[in-house]
Amino acid sequence: MLKEVIAKASALASSYSEQALKAIAILLIGFWVARRIAKLVQKLLGKTHLDATYIPFAGNVTKIGLYFLVTLAALNNLGVQMTSVLALLGTAGLAVALALKDSLNNVAAGISLLVLRPFRVADYVELGGTGGVVVEINFFHTFLNTPDNRRIAIPNAKVLAETIVNFSHNSTRRLDMVFGISYDSDLKKARQIFENLIAADERILSDPEPVIAVGALSDNSVDFFVRPWVNTEHVWPVIFNFTEQV
Repeated sequence: MLKEVIAKASALASSYSEQALKAIAILLIGFWVARRIAKLVQKLLGKTHLDATYIPFAGNVTKIGLYFLVTLAALNNLGVQMTSVLALLGTAGLAVALALKDSLNNVAAGISLLVLRPFRVADYVELGGTGGVVVEINFFHTFLNTPDNRRIAIPNAKVLAETIVNFSHNSTRRLDMVFGISYDSDLKKARQIFENLIAADERILSDPEPVIAVGALSDNSVDFFVRPWVNTEHVWPVIFNFTEQV
């Protein structure tokens, strides 16, 4: 009798061991395949006309969805009833949602940013006082590269809650430059210098017409406001070059 019990227990343990090994194999292989598929989805989407802003997000959604299916397959292999698992996930999901309220706010904000599209990947923006080029929008953060090549991660909820300034959205920009000259200088000559420099620079647009005007009388200078228009990609090159020429 004892031998039969031991034999049955041994056979049962062996069966569970096989199921556990199969479940682990399903997880390892399934997760590896999920990552490859997610990368393939991103690669294929990169060859389409889809906005680059959506591609990393789509890859992450694909990967997480496949991870979930692989996990269910592994549990099913162990003999776990899916109805019980789904009921448990529903209960646990509520607890997790309450515990991770801030993280879920970031996810919701990330989806809103993708739908509303106040900026795209490669745009130069200022988010809550931080400026940089948009690199990626994922579930929780918006990533920027600053002009001095630092990577900044800003929570999506913070991005959506604060002022967003997009410097790349419009094709043209106005330059607001101020040049001070002494009170005993020739104003007409100064104006002529600004006009000549503007006319000589092909990057400066004629429409809208540039503005050259005395804008302020400071304590030690008469301040000329020089406001030409340029294409957005020429903003800083023109500012640096024009200032040097003046």
